[in-house]
Amino acid sequence: MRIVLPLMHRRRNPLVQALSLVMGLLVIGVLMVFGLVVAGVLMVGGALWLVWRQWKRGSMARPAAREARQPEVLEGEYVVIRNSRPVTHH
Repeated sequence: MRIVLPLMHRRRNPLVQALSLVMGLLVIGVLMVFGLVVAGVLMVGGALWLVWRQWKRGSMARPAAREARQPEVLEGEYVVIRNSRPVTHH
């Protein structure tokens, strides 16, 4: 099977060359503007989401502050292991 691609040759007409250049710049400009709009929407949406999360966290913390809070302490026992010796528990 043989794949035949059309030959890519430059158009010799200067008007067609100028029109191709302008069309290429317009396409690149539209893509850049679209990308900036998408980036702006994502940034504003992310900022609103963070504000909403902080607001919800702040409103949930107020009633809990009135109650007596339990200390956030993890109690337990530990053994210090040194020199890679086996540990025997009593």
